[in-house]
Amino acid sequence: MSEFEESGIGEECGVFGCVAAGEWPTQLEVAQVLTLGLVALQHRGQESAGIVTSNGVNPPTYNTLKGMGLVNNAFPPEDLLKLRYGNLGIGHTRYSTTGISELQNCQPFVVDTLHGKIAVAHNGELVNAAALRKKVMRHGVGLSTSSDSELITQLLALTPPMEELDAPDWVARIKNLMHETPTSYSLLVMYTDVIYAIRDPYGNRPLSIGRLVPISKLHTAGVFGASLALHGICVSLSYTEGWVVSSESCSFQSIGAKYYREVMPGEIVQISKHGVKSLSIVPRPEGDLPAFCIFEYVYFARPDSIFEGQMVYTVRQRCGRQLAIEAPTEADVVSTVPESATPAALGYAEQSGLPYVEVLCKNRYVGRTFIQPNTRLRQLGVAKKFGALTDNFAGKRVVLVDDSIVRGNTIAPIIKLLKEAGATEVHIRVASPPIRFPCYMGINIPTKEELIANRPEFKDIAGYIGATSVQYLSVEGLVSAVQGGIPSLQKDERISTNTKASRRVGYCTACLTGKYPVELEW
Repeated sequence: MSEFEESGIGEECGVFGCVAAGEWPTQLEVAQVLTLGLVALQHRGQESAGIVTSNGVNPPTYNTLKGMGLVNNAFPPEDLLKLRYGNLGIGHTRYSTTGISELQNCQPFVVDTLHGKIAVAHNGELVNAAALRKKVMRHGVGLSTSSDSELITQLLALTPPMEELDAPDWVARIKNLMHETPTSYSLLVMYTDVIYAIRDPYGNRPLSIGRLVPISKLHTAGVFGASLALHGICVSLSYTEGWVVSSESCSFQSIGAKYYREVMPGEIVQISKHGVKSLSIVPRPEGDLPAFCIFEYVYFARPDSIFEGQMVYTVRQRCGRQLAIEAPTEADVVSTVPESATPAALGYAEQSGLPYVEVLCKNRYVGRTFIQPNTRLRQLGVAKKFGALTDNFAGKRVVLVDDSIVRGNTIAPIIKLLKEAGATEVHIRVASPPIRFPCYMGINIPTKEELIANRPEFKDIAGYIGATSVQYLSVEGLVSAVQGGIPSLQKDERISTNTKASRRVGYCTACLTGKYPVELEW
């Protein structure tokens, strides 16, 4: 388990949508596709899950299924049967950043509007949620949950000034929402027979589109047509069985879908049985860069996800190589404890010319024991969770690569275990900069005072955790590693903010630097 998990740093949420292509009623099992898609996004939230499906007629019949806990527990097979006639649907798996963890806050939310029902699933956290709550209440709108995602639903239900009474203008409604709140949200909005996929103008949270293809075509179908879709042209290939949209592309493989493209920052995309169509792009204020959460690359996303045309696994390897350049050390072997840091550790080993070895064997079932933690078990501490692979490192100097050191409580016992098992030195190298500031855009980070980077112990963090040495990757090194594989950037343009190419990319590093992409409203 990484220190992110043990320190209470929570992932955001996961959203997933599916539209069957071709004639309806469809033979595609939309509810099953949604369920498998959410299982693949389980790392983004484990508190609750929900699915809403529609038959897509006018007026549509919406069927909803929600439950607490993991997806497989929230959706018993017998309950999924009531969703089997859906032609399209959206789903959500939740980690609460606002709103308490209970069923009433479980998404997607479904509300009645002047023109019929809509269902909404949201990933992110609104930076001006408090002001928006007051605004919708002044319009006479009551709120039934403590989730800021409900605010989005109610704002979409409000009629924009120029809308005709008998014809809903959902693009205008979505744009109105996007002008009301700058960030942070990736949204799925289901209305009658379409799903709108929306990403805020800063692109803070990810959102990708995939194409369901027959199994026989799965390994031969490419991403032909993506360039047409980027220009707003509706693309529907003859062997397409459906379209899916997800917080991460890692979910596509498990359902037989091919990666198609990302939803761009500020973009409104319509997904229907006829295909994918880009409707509009809402710009950022002039001069503002995008603000994609850089910690999606560092930790939150699954390694097999694709952002900005590059795989997360490869980016983490580059972070490790950059870390080795910035923080070399004389050592004999390189290793890691959390699995999420393995790519960075391999990159560090490659750059340093050192062998990568396993130093610990994890007991994956220790958390499931029925034995109460008595004094003896408490004294054993980390030894209950890990066994030392002594032959790999006894008498050697070890470099241990980690995602981050949040509080310092997790890494110290591991260092002690390795030294007691025979390591002569344990050097800690961290493949991200120190976390110093809270996040207000969808990640639950401990208070500023709890973060070890802000505490007096940080001045001698090596001594505090018992390491031979500790060094972090710099902010500049992290940005360079992330930008190093983006196809649209040239090597000499990676860090520059004055080139045309570099203005197309940008990252939120607020938890590292305290510089938030927008002014916060409380």
